[in-house]
Amino acid sequence: MDVRIEPSWKEALAGEFDKPYFRSLVASLHEEKARGAVIYPPGGQIFRAFELTPLPEVKVVILGQDPYHGPGQAMGLSFSVPDGMPAPPSLRNIFKEIEDDLGVQMSGRPNLEDWARQGVLLLNAVLTVRSGQPTSHSGLGWQEFTDAVIRTISDRCEGVVFLLWGSFARSKRELIDCSRHSVLEAAHPSPLARGAFFGCRHFSKTNEILVREHKTPITWKL
Repeated sequence: MDVRIEPSWKEALAGEFDKPYFRSLVASLHEEKARGAVIYPPGGQIFRAFELTPLPEVKVVILGQDPYHGPGQAMGLSFSVPDGMPAPPSLRNIFKEIEDDLGVQMSGRPNLEDWARQGVLLLNAVLTVRSGQPTSHSGLGWQEFTDAVIRTISDRCEGVVFLLWGSFARSKRELIDCSRHSVLEAAHPSPLARGAFFGCRHFSKTNEILVREHKTPITWKL
């Protein structure tokens, strides 16, 4: 099966695409669409995070759970929505933390493609969702695929900073070789966490680590 994904990722993940779980996943998506289900993000954007951040360029990983399930929101990047859409609550809290941490003024622009192009892999653990039904595709097999993505980064890259926000993201720590990479953990930026995310200073800490690794820091201001 031909999967449209950026070449460096396609080579690194080639072994996944012919596994039974991935074939079953693709078949399930085709069946849902044939029944008239609306699936987000659009097909051409499912692997957008990989397109914007090739494997050799990964410096930071921000792990989300699954895509936004409202019309026009999901764009294949965790926490990001397209220009012209209002920033969702978690993203607004991320911006507030950046402002407090770095002393900058964010524009409020909710499209995080600029981060992705700097080497921030904005990875959701589940890459698709049925319209209006959060976590509806959590059982299709996507997590087996994205666990392989995390292991691949851990094995093939050096000095990557993994930002794990919330208990779900923290559960992925076991996939990471912490002797070769840095892991920063915090509460989820969702308002449901009652502000526990604030004060984590992950954005300045990430840049400090990148500088120590002789890498260009991320320009977080949008």
